[in-house]
Amino acid sequence: MSEDFLLERKFHRPETGLVVTDGSGVAGYASVFGRRDGGGDTVVPGAYGASLARLKAEGRRVKMLWQHDPGAPIGVWEEVREDDRGLWVRGRLLTDVARGREAAALIAAGAIDGLSIGYRTVRAERDGQGGRRLVELDLWEVSLVTFPMQAEARVDAKADDASEAAVLQEIATALAAARRMITDS
Repeated sequence: MSEDFLLERKFHRPETGLVVTDGSGVAGYASVFGRRDGGGDTVVPGAYGASLARLKAEGRRVKMLWQHDPGAPIGVWEEVREDDRGLWVRGRLLTDVARGREAAALIAAGAIDGLSIGYRTVRAERDGQGGRRLVELDLWEVSLVTFPMQAEARVDAKADDASEAAVLQEIATALAAARRMITDS
């Protein structure tokens, strides 16, 4: 398979935890612009624009999956949009589906608090620091996950949580570096 068609994933940890409203509603940021993630990549504003426009024109939606499993859709994203901060999503878990009910219970208990994007890189640039600036992405799905990557991308995030987010980003970066060291040895 050509590298151009590989699906990539970025994991995100909501700062205040995923919140389920009315038993099934979920909303927040799946990606935050200008923040280097644990894998060394930074998404730039506008990176999702062409993909979201194409999906809309084709009458399709970004999928809501459980842990990136294409066989485990657990809900629907009713709104996916870019704003000044990042990629904001709002959707609902399908509680008629067993995994949807499980996801709602795990979120309510605080056991699951992460979001992750699945995408294909259309255009990226090296950033000179060992990472990439992701300029254009083909967004496929946003998953609820156990282990997220980007500390700043959070459900119900508030701007005044910046100091906590900075600490979490440092931890995420250190964990990613440790993972690379273990994998490379």
